[in-house]
Amino acid sequence: MTEAELNRLWSEYAKSRSIEIRDRFIIEYAPLVKIVAGKLSMYLGYNVEYEDLVGYGIFGLIDAIDKYDVGKGNKFETYASLRIRGAILDQIRKMDWIPRSLRQKQKKIDSAISELESATGKKPSDEEVAKHLGISDEEYMTWQGQAKVSNLVSLDEFVENAGEKSMESVKTTGKEQPEKVAEKNEVKRILMETLEILTDKEKKVILLYYYEELTLKEISAILEVSESRISQLHTKALSKMKKKLGDHLYELILT
Repeated sequence: MTEAELNRLWSEYAKSRSIEIRDRFIIEYAPLVKIVAGKLSMYLGYNVEYEDLVGYGIFGLIDAIDKYDVGKGNKFETYASLRIRGAILDQIRKMDWIPRSLRQKQKKIDSAISELESATGKKPSDEEVAKHLGISDEEYMTWQGQAKVSNLVSLDEFVENAGEKSMESVKTTGKEQPEKVAEKNEVKRILMETLEILTDKEKKVILLYYYEELTLKEISAILEVSESRISQLHTKALSKMKKKLGDHLYELILT
């Protein structure tokens, strides 16, 4: 649909609350759910099925459609993204399925990092932490990917805070403000510099996901490795990039 058609439908929906129009909006914005679910899937790793995240996100989309106030001038995609993310994270927390063994792994990782920092006075590398734990580098990367699931509250807080700032900056024209465009360009510039510290496979995963917007499954098919391995490569790459990107790392993951 064109922007003019969408604006007309939003105005009509605000008056009629037509189920038919709502269904048209769901179809129109379904790709947005897949994008949000895909980004969270990369964060959470292979512990949660991508299809399940999409299912949870649809409820967030419907909620966004029902509560969106076109008169406030906020861009719907920005508002809906927050609702979709919130619905997904809320559902995962309600399930409370995180096993005790997973929580124990997180504690072991935190303890190992703390002990190494106290001994050396600096932040340890992944290899040093793995050696301290007595596990292989590959196993440690798996632990890290799994442990992320238990960090949903912090992720949700970031999403809400970042989202509020984004909502404030969106105007009725739907165009981004010059400072936001400049900020995004700067993030991309730093990102391209940071890619040089990655291995070839790590670089491919980042580029295919964040620039080509492919899914885990599509990337695994291209690189001919399992989805779990793609998740591990993604985690490893972000760990390396974190020092360079700082807070911009979270903008890359969640926006």
